[in-house]
Amino acid sequence: MITLRTLFARLLGCRNGGIFLFVLVFVGIAESVRLALICKASATLSWDASLLTALLWGLLFDLGAAALFSIPLVLLLTALPMHWFAKRWLRAVMHFGGFIILFIILFGALAEWIFWDEFEARFNFIAVDYLIYTTEVIGNIRESYPLPLLLSALFAVTLAIHLALIRTGMPGRWFAAAAEPWRRRMVHSAAWLTFTLLVGLLVNEQMLPEFTNNFHREIAKNGTWSLFAAFRNNELDYRQFYPTLAPEKAYALLHHELARDGSKVINPAGRDTLRQVTNQGDALYPNVIQITVESLSALFLAGYTPGSTLTPNLNALSAESLVFENFYATGTRTDRGMEALALSLPPTPGRSLIKRPRNEHLFSMGSVFRSKGYDTAFIYGGYGYFDNMNYFFGNNGYRVVDRNSVAPGDVTFANAWGACDGDLYTWTLREADNSFASGKPFHFFVMTTSNHRPYTFPEGLIDLPSKTSGRNGAVKYTDYAIGQLLRDASTRPWFKNTVFVIVADHCAASAGKSELPVKNYRIPMMIYAPGGQIAPGHVTTLASQIDFAPTLFGLLNWTYPSRFFGHDVLKVGEADGHAFVGNYQKVGHLKQNVFTVLKPVRKQARYKYDPATEMLSAAPGEGAGFEESVSYYQIAAEMYREGTNQEISAKESGRTNDNSSARQKICLSKTLWDFERRLNSE
Repeated sequence: MITLRTLFARLLGCRNGGIFLFVLVFVGIAESVRLALICKASATLSWDASLLTALLWGLLFDLGAAALFSIPLVLLLTALPMHWFAKRWLRAVMHFGGFIILFIILFGALAEWIFWDEFEARFNFIAVDYLIYTTEVIGNIRESYPLPLLLSALFAVTLAIHLALIRTGMPGRWFAAAAEPWRRRMVHSAAWLTFTLLVGLLVNEQMLPEFTNNFHREIAKNGTWSLFAAFRNNELDYRQFYPTLAPEKAYALLHHELARDGSKVINPAGRDTLRQVTNQGDALYPNVIQITVESLSALFLAGYTPGSTLTPNLNALSAESLVFENFYATGTRTDRGMEALALSLPPTPGRSLIKRPRNEHLFSMGSVFRSKGYDTAFIYGGYGYFDNMNYFFGNNGYRVVDRNSVAPGDVTFANAWGACDGDLYTWTLREADNSFASGKPFHFFVMTTSNHRPYTFPEGLIDLPSKTSGRNGAVKYTDYAIGQLLRDASTRPWFKNTVFVIVADHCAASAGKSELPVKNYRIPMMIYAPGGQIAPGHVTTLASQIDFAPTLFGLLNWTYPSRFFGHDVLKVGEADGHAFVGNYQKVGHLKQNVFTVLKPVRKQARYKYDPATEMLSAAPGEGAGFEESVSYYQIAAEMYREGTNQEISAKESGRTNDNSSARQKICLSKTLWDFERRLNSE
């Protein structure tokens, strides 16, 4: 009878013993990471049988990842002639290679810990983006963590494990068994590769159960596997993976929903969202400075968390502003927030449109401002190549002002992400002065960076220290900088004719027990008009970032052609208010306290939402609102794919798009031209 010890010795005592050793080490480290994350997340886990299920799934993914990443070693060991293993220098090279592989595995484990510390999740699309924008990311890690100490410790741990493995004698047994005939090597390698490919083809994260506690799903994943899965699935075809409706039905439902705020769909039988927005009263043309604040969760403000003292300036400003109390971010990343605010689109699965190809000349908030004669600019404290921001805004009608655009002396303090908010607002005031001098009204889309790890800012401005006070210090500095901006702006001649919008890009934390934790998407939005153009007050209607642009233009009494998916919140009743939230794969729609979640492989889930406790409870079945939810997401994805969400001027100038026929372009361009001419004649 073969004992486990005997089997273990036989596996290590063959030419492919190094492969089994690699798998053992890989799985051992992966399981250690999982146990460490369980300890770190112990307060958020559900200590029941489902956690054991997550551990078993985790072991499966660890084995699968180890098998897949062993393929280069399998091919190498199959190809190396047997006499090479007798050479000392080659054995030394193999030891060195083993050390490097072990260091990389441990480095990945450390990276997972740091990533979880920030996002409470295994590697995902965010990690993929971070591999692209290494300057900011490495700088952020260097400024947030004692990197030299961590790398030194990692080197020491790697060396200790490597020496311990040598002392077991396992590498020696492997080298001794290297003299294996070519035919046997081929058979063994073919069997291993077949097993590995089957694992790669058959096992995927969609197989994971729908855990009641979403943290269990994250615990069950293997970080390395998840990283490569995110690379592979960075864009998801809505038609292939999500519930769909017949196009005619989807458009009919969406047209009905879009008209709830009183706008008029131009072609009810067509496949377009073009409609006429008409507002009564004299149109107002104030300047608009939109401050999009990094990671400003609603809970930081006293209006949402009574007693909060982190935002004294915003707390005071709220009494003079139109405050939207029930407002939600559409996503968990800055690019998602900018996409929703600028384009008024729900968060379609996959990457944000800001980082996708064919994202030029879209119908946007900026295109509406420009049609009214405004100077439009995107002003960012960092380097705008990050997340493709400069390209997106530069090709959608905005001038770009970023750290590359200013003199070195214009930056008094900066970290890995960019200049401090105070410097950013100095640039903003200068741009406003220039636009005012030219006689044009202006709209600035300003994006901040200070409220982000490593949470560093100029010392001496607030009563909390930089970096060591963490998020609290960054929030308080962010608030201070906004207060100083408004104080400085109040001395300008254009101040009384300017509307200031304060809105977050997303929350400070997005992870939660539910698959889409709605409460972690709640953000503040307030509109402050020192000249009295917009009266202060409170809006309780449910809304999300896609409602910002149409609501703002409604407050200004503008009449304009629109392709926005959002509502003018002030023109819909409480029952018609709704919010869109999502991550990269799951997208949700909240309306009348029913939360519908659409998931890959054509799945959906339905929950009841309790606004008092901000908790979700299961409500099985499709129910009311399912088809409405599908219509929004399906058509938003379809319009991007077909290139039919573009601004009027882009079509008139004869821009082409590979995804729509020439005849469709001409007809659509003529429709838009006739529509614009009719509006102007009125």
